[in-house]
Amino acid sequence: MKIGNYEVGILNLFLVFVPIAFILQLTHADASWIFVVSGLAIIPLAGILGEATEHLSEHVGPGIGGLLNATFGNAAELIIAIFALNAGLYGVVKASITGSIIGNLLLVLGASMLAGGLKYKTQSFNAMAAGMNSTLLILSTAGLLVPAVFFYLLQAHDVPADQIHLLDLDVSLYVAIVLFVTYVLSLIFSLQTHKNLFDTTDYETPGLEDEHVWSAKKSAIVLAVATAFVALMSEMLVHSIEETVQSWGMTEIFVGVIIVAIVGNAAEHSAAIMMAMKNKMDIAVTIAIGSSSQVALLLAPIVVFLSYFIGPEPTDLVFSPLEVLAVILSAILVNFVALDGKSHWMEGVQLLAVYAVLGIAFYFLPPWG
Repeated sequence: MKIGNYEVGILNLFLVFVPIAFILQLTHADASWIFVVSGLAIIPLAGILGEATEHLSEHVGPGIGGLLNATFGNAAELIIAIFALNAGLYGVVKASITGSIIGNLLLVLGASMLAGGLKYKTQSFNAMAAGMNSTLLILSTAGLLVPAVFFYLLQAHDVPADQIHLLDLDVSLYVAIVLFVTYVLSLIFSLQTHKNLFDTTDYETPGLEDEHVWSAKKSAIVLAVATAFVALMSEMLVHSIEETVQSWGMTEIFVGVIIVAIVGNAAEHSAAIMMAMKNKMDIAVTIAIGSSSQVALLLAPIVVFLSYFIGPEPTDLVFSPLEVLAVILSAILVNFVALDGKSHWMEGVQLLAVYAVLGIAFYFLPPWG
């Protein structure tokens, strides 16, 4: 199998978990098993989504192709978030957003730098593209920081709880609009007005060869079928979360930040690490940082917008203090790493160490809110 242009055939093996998940669901198996198996099933399905999107993009040109990749780049995480919203699991939704951001920045980029650095002494990447994405990410942290600070300021001034909730919803909605507009403008900047600044021909492999490009019809069918199966697996995953959390003795925030986030991004994780090992660090960095900025500027606002139409009630962008700290710290660290356009294995170790420290803190963090 491929993610984009890149082979990740080992993920094919995980497709066996799709029928197993259905069997477990039909036989009313233990929720923990359904959670694990449906999560494993989502991994290759997310990879197929990426592959179908890449092939379909070849037929519609770079502009619309970029928009398609933006739309379906985090489709698995969005589908999981939709079902979690519908179930009222707002803590899991927010935690999965946090987990996707720090997972891509620290775990994926760190593992890529470590894997590539063990094979090559120094690796290079497009500092311009990486710098813009990491700067966008730092700016987007305001979308997490401001609503949280606003929430605590209102609490400190003894504002009634129901009024705080309404004000938080208003602030979060307007912040989400700003983040969404910023993301759209970033697409215009990178795909149209200043696309020459993001030219990575010195680093990237050639595009899909013509004889290997799927037809538009096949690409659309595969995309639709994969999306449907991701939706089914996501529904099973979400509906088994609460029982799994209780039986495993974990909190929803840890499951969302670590486990659900890793499941939703596993296909991209594999592709980034493989590219680094092939000395294509530019692609690995683009996958890691680009996916994080996409989550912060696109997925988070969409979750807020959708919450007004699905779920028990609208949600806000008030994250726990540890989540806000984790995102800000990750964005700042990666911004420093991306400055010189070069990487080595020790930088990977440093990023992974920070991820491990944050993971420990989230594991022991009591239930939030």
